[in-house]
Amino acid sequence: MKINHKTVLILLCCLFSTMLFAADFPERSSTLVTDYTNTLDAGSLQTLEQQLVAFNDSTSTQIAIVIMASTGGYEIKDYAAQLGEKWGIGQKGKNNGVILLIAKDDHKMAIQVGYGLEPLLTDALSKRIIEQVLKPAFREDRYFEGLQSAAQVIMSVCAGEFTADQYIKKTREQKPKDASMLLLLLVFVIVFWVMKRKVSRYARGNNIPFWTALLLMNAASNRSRGSYSNFSSGSGGFDSGGSSFGGFGGGSFGGGGASGSW
Repeated sequence: MKINHKTVLILLCCLFSTMLFAADFPERSSTLVTDYTNTLDAGSLQTLEQQLVAFNDSTSTQIAIVIMASTGGYEIKDYAAQLGEKWGIGQKGKNNGVILLIAKDDHKMAIQVGYGLEPLLTDALSKRIIEQVLKPAFREDRYFEGLQSAAQVIMSVCAGEFTADQYIKKTREQKPKDASMLLLLLVFVIVFWVMKRKVSRYARGNNIPFWTALLLMNAASNRSRGSYSNFSSGSGGFDSGGSSFGGFGGGSFGGGGASGSW
């Protein structure tokens, strides 16, 4: 069979581009928050990491935040899905992973959702988070605030605190100036829910009333940290203290999610 040189050249170019694309994915991270651009300071990185690790510990849902300079011309939504697949974000069999990818120099972002979370974190909700939470913050260079607020919404809906439709309806009815108050309320609800679970587990484990457990945990926290609000010795709180991320579990991704730019 006669081989056309032009055909061979095209095949070689396709092979080269495939190899190049594969090489563009960074190696699997050992943390849930990965910043290749040094956009976030050490304190912000630690705060986000602790919140996401604590949520992973209490629910097994893995939310990964990745900040990179550029996707090298690749469509960010597809890149995010393939990166989530390559890293195995979420638990194998549950496919309960979420990746929030920021390409800072490209001014693009994407939220990609594992199969198991698509009924909860819908495409419409992902788009709403991008448009109403991330985009306004990023335009003012408030990257940490935007990422933390987006993570809180994602954690709330994945934990069943409210549905995607309820969030969309609520934000549609609210004026823009009320957005910060809504996010503050969401943070309060989430923190209250997590603390209540931790205190209840402590009370059941020690066969004592709920309020007694609360007082004892408060006293222990004051002695160890000198503050009231951080019940970080267990695995369920957003301030996880000494907890560390145990690694991604092999989750898979489909086409669920959304992307945008700022």
